Amino acid sequence: MTDQQRFDTLGANGNSIIRTPNLDRLAEQAASLQNAFVQAPVCVPSRATFFTGRYPHSHRNRVNYTPLREGEVLMQEYLQRAGYQTASIGKLHYYPPTAEKARETGFDRVLLHDGVPFTNRFSDYQRWREQKDPQADVPYRSVVRDLPPGRNPFRMVIGDEFTETSWVGLKTREWLRELAADGRPFFLYSSFFQPHSPFLAPEPLDAMYNDVEIPLPKKVTRDYILGLPLPLRVLMLRSGARNDWDAERLQWAYRTYYASISQIDREVGRILDVLDEIGQADSTIVVFTTDHGDQMLEHGMVDKNCFFEASVHIPFLIRFPGQAVPGRRSELIETTDLLPTLFDLCSIDEPIECQGRSFAPLLRGEPYEAHEVVFSENIIPEVITTGSLDFFFEKRKGIKGVRHPDAKMVRSHHWKLNHYANGGGELYDLDSDPGEERNLFTDPNRQPVVREMKDRLLDWMMTADETDQIEPRWRIGAPRRG
Repeated sequence: MTDQQRFDTLGANGNSIIRTPNLDRLAEQAASLQNAFVQAPVCVPSRATFFTGRYPHSHRNRVNYTPLREGEVLMQEYLQRAGYQTASIGKLHYYPPTAEKARETGFDRVLLHDGVPFTNRFSDYQRWREQKDPQADVPYRSVVRDLPPGRNPFRMVIGDEFTETSWVGLKTREWLRELAADGRPFFLYSSFFQPHSPFLAPEPLDAMYNDVEIPLPKKVTRDYILGLPLPLRVLMLRSGARNDWDAERLQWAYRTYYASISQIDREVGRILDVLDEIGQADSTIVVFTTDHGDQMLEHGMVDKNCFFEASVHIPFLIRFPGQAVPGRRSELIETTDLLPTLFDLCSIDEPIECQGRSFAPLLRGEPYEAHEVVFSENIIPEVITTGSLDFFFEKRKGIKGVRHPDAKMVRSHHWKLNHYANGGGELYDLDSDPGEERNLFTDPNRQPVVREMKDRLLDWMMTADETDQIEPRWRIGAPRRG
């Protein structure tokens, strides 16, 4: 898994500029899900959904660094119970951010690196650098100062082999050999911090796209910003500084973002080579995906936290020779669906608490009832109480004047509706307006569509948690008394 990677940043997904030969090779061998969407466009809620198969309002990890609700069982614990070795390398984003907590959730082995300064004291990568890197006294996010014009201002000081991306790749390869040698089935979760901001790349990757002009998003006007629903206007205020970047600096940011993905691509290639080397390629399910995308100043926004395609639409590749027929799939997919799909492929019973549904039949080329719509939800604006970003919740007033900021998205192939309580909404015709530039929410001619999509949201909210509310004795097959 990567962090904050857009759907359109793979050559296999149509990007003619970025260099991702290994991921493109994987895509040729895999089922490439072209319409996969996260259920929350922010790290912790999204990752909790991957690991529980449940929607954020159900597992209740709604913002970063909040504890998992007591009683939630994660994918690794189910697999552990089924006899699998379980291991995690890199960014987990659990709270508390410790190896002990990770093991409590079902991981046998853990190497942590969340990549956030206050978690450095828990970082196995940090300790590894202290032992291996001649420049260990240099913070791993340091950039070279006073570079001449025409050089990447986001060049890292530390060497490529000592970066967090190279470390995750190295440790993944080491553990793959060890887990395979044990003989028992294994689940290995490898999580790269990048291409998440801050934008950084080591030499020589920092110069990889020097001679490339990457198309940049158009600047938004003040009128456009004022025309957005209130939650989005408030969201933009939390990160408005980068909106003032000139075109040259933004171009370097895009080049560095691409370079980070190319670095990850290299590590993915090395990991796939090890699977071939140890004879496990044909019997191992390989999943490549991310937790959400990045706005990269599209619509005047940075990072994520909103429902524009750049934030919620993700790359999603699954390779399993003999089970997942290679090729593109256009069906709508939710990340709630990954857990039941993996369990289906591994012949493990799906937990009744899981809210997703297996798309294994789709992978096999068998009849499959696809989603008509997919959902996403998020606290917009997010509750943030660190540094200068003080977005506190105040009872009966919400956050920065936004009452009940829990926004919801429902998306079909054609339409997308974003609903904000007491804050307006958005409706986009994705066929005629794929850039989501014309909000039709108040268009009199589109009110039947607005009502239909709101009804879908209401039905989803009423039924998503039904298994949580059904007593075991009411279920089919449950033993009856007397």
